[in-house]
Amino acid sequence: MATPPNTKRQTPDTMQRFGMMRGPMMMGAMAPRVRDRRGTMRRLWRYLSRDRAGLAGVAALVGLTSALSLTFPYLMGRAIDAVADLHWLAWLVGVMIAVTVLSAAGTWAQSLWMLRITQRTVRDIRRDLFARLQGLPLGYFDRHQHGELMSRLTNDTDTISATLGDSVTQFISSVLLVVGAGSIMFAMNWRLALVALATFPLVVLATWLIGKYSRQGFRSRQQALGALNGLVEETILGQRVVTVCRQEGAIIDKFASANAELRRTAVKALIYVGLMGPVMQVFRNIGFALLVGVGGWLVIAGLARLGTMVALITYADFVNRPLFQLANLYGTIQSALAGAERVFAVLDEAPEAEDAADADPLDDVRGEVEFDHVDFRYVPEVPVLRDVSFHAAAGQTIALVGPTGAGKTTIINLLTRFYEISAGAIRIDGRDIRHVRKDSLRRALGIVLQETYLFAGTVRENIRYGRLDATDAEVEAAAEQANAASFIRHLPHGFDTVLTDAGGSLSQGQRQLLAIARAMLADPAILILDEATSSVDTRTEVHIQQAIHRLLSTRTSFIIAHRLNTIRQADCILVIQDGQIVERGTHAELLGMRGAYYGLYSGQVGMGEMTIEGQGGSENAVP
Repeated sequence: MATPPNTKRQTPDTMQRFGMMRGPMMMGAMAPRVRDRRGTMRRLWRYLSRDRAGLAGVAALVGLTSALSLTFPYLMGRAIDAVADLHWLAWLVGVMIAVTVLSAAGTWAQSLWMLRITQRTVRDIRRDLFARLQGLPLGYFDRHQHGELMSRLTNDTDTISATLGDSVTQFISSVLLVVGAGSIMFAMNWRLALVALATFPLVVLATWLIGKYSRQGFRSRQQALGALNGLVEETILGQRVVTVCRQEGAIIDKFASANAELRRTAVKALIYVGLMGPVMQVFRNIGFALLVGVGGWLVIAGLARLGTMVALITYADFVNRPLFQLANLYGTIQSALAGAERVFAVLDEAPEAEDAADADPLDDVRGEVEFDHVDFRYVPEVPVLRDVSFHAAAGQTIALVGPTGAGKTTIINLLTRFYEISAGAIRIDGRDIRHVRKDSLRRALGIVLQETYLFAGTVRENIRYGRLDATDAEVEAAAEQANAASFIRHLPHGFDTVLTDAGGSLSQGQRQLLAIARAMLADPAILILDEATSSVDTRTEVHIQQAIHRLLSTRTSFIIAHRLNTIRQADCILVIQDGQIVERGTHAELLGMRGAYYGLYSGQVGMGEMTIEGQGGSENAVP
C-alpha cells in the first residue's frame, strides 16, 4: 500500500473520537471483560513456564536458601543450650555465620535469575499484545481511545514486570518456609507448635477478605489511569486545536476531573491494602505473646528447654513472616493482576477475519472494479450502504461526491476490506475480494489521505514506507514525479532530514506531496484519493494536481471530492446520498440532469458563473 491504512471511518462511536463521550460512559466502555483472577494467574503462569529450565533453577535456589534459613533457628537454640561448652558454642556460631552468608548469596542469585525470566516473560506479553493490536479490525480502534490502548501496552505491562519477579520467588519461598517451619515445630514440641499456629487461620481469613474488596479497587484504578492517559495523548495531539479554540481552561478542568477520579479509585484500593499490614502485625504479635506465655510456663514446669522455646519463637516468625511479606506485596500483586486482566482483555479480542481457505494472491491486477448490489451495516439495525452497484473499467477515474456522512468513505473502506460487506459482492478483475488474500489486495491499492500521517524518521524513510525494498534512487525518483524533490532539497539535510511530531514542521501541502511520492513509489494498480487538495493554497494545489495527474495516468482511481471543480474530468461521477447512489454520469451529464449534483455544484461555484458557463463562454461550459 502507498500509505498506512488509517482512512477516515464512519461509525456510531464517532463522538468518542472528539471527546463528547467521557466520564462513566466512556470508562464503562473500556472496562476489561476478564474477571477471573485464577484464570489470569494461570495465563501469566503459561507465559512464565515457557522458561521451565530457568524456573527449575530458581526453585532449586529458593529451596536451598529456605533450607539454610530453616537451620538457623535450630542452630540458635542449640547454641543457647550449649553456653556451658565454649568450644561447641564457638563452632555453632561459626556455622550460623556461614549459613547466613550462603543464604544471602543464594537469595541474590535467585533474584537475578528471576529478574531475567521476568523480563523475558513481559517481553513476550508485550510482543503478543502489540501483534494483536496490529491484527485487530479497524472498528476496534474506532471504539477505543488510543491513549488508553497505549496505557495497556506500557503501564499495565510495566506493572506486571515490577511484580512478577518478587511475587513468584516470594510465593515459593513462603510455601517452603511455612511447611518446613511448621513441620520442624511439631517435631520439636507439638504443644508449642499448636500455640504458635493458633492465629494462622485468622491470618488466612483476613487475607481473603481484604483481597476480595481490594481487587475491584485496583481494576478501577488501572481503568482510570488508562482514561487519563487517553485524555493526555488526545490533548497533546490536538494542542493546536485546543489553543486556537481557546479551550485550555476546559481541558484543564477535564484533566482535573480525570485526575480526581484516578485519585479516588487509587485511594479506595490502597485503603483496603493498607489494612493488610496492621492486621497481620496484630495477629503476629498476638501469636508471639501466646507462645512466650505458654512456652515460659512449660520451661518453668520442666516440660521444655529454653533453647527449644527460643527456636520455636523464631520458627513461628518463619510461619508468620512470609505471610506478612506477602501482605506488604499484596497491593502490587493486585495491581499487577488488574493490569494483566486488561492486557488479556485485548488479547482475547477477535482479530480481523482471516483469509478464506480458498483465498489466492491477487496478481497482475488490471484495475477493473465492480460493486454488485452491496449492502453494509456497522451495526445490524443501522444500514449505511444500500444496494450500491457500479462498474469501473481498468484505468478509469471514478469520483465519489455527496454530503458528509453519505457513505463515500465507507465505500473505500469496503474496497480495502477494512470492513466486510453485509450483502452483495465486490470484485476486482472479476474476482470476489473475499476470496483473495488481504495482503495482496492491499498491495494493489494506494491511498492518499486528506490528513497525511508521517512517522518519526527521515523524509527518505517516510517515502520508502510505500515500498520498503525501494532503493534510494527510486525514492528520489518518486519524489521528483510528485513535485516534492525541490522543497525536500531545501530542508536542512535533504532527504535525510528527520521529521518529528508527525511532520509538524512541514506545511500541509508538503506533507501531501510526500504522501503522493509514497504512493508513486508503491506503484499501485488502483489509487484512492481522499480530498488530497482541500487544505492547501492555490500554488501548492497546482503542484499537487500535476503530481496527481501523473499518478492517475495509468491507474484505476477513486476520488472522494468535496471541491467539485477538481473532478470535472472524471470518467464517471457517483453522487451518494443516505448510503445510495442517486445519480451517476460525467460532469456535463450530471449538470444537464439539474438534480442533486447540479445543486451541489451550483452551491459551490455560484449561479452567476453557472450562467456564464451556460452561455458558452467557458471551457467548463454546461452543455
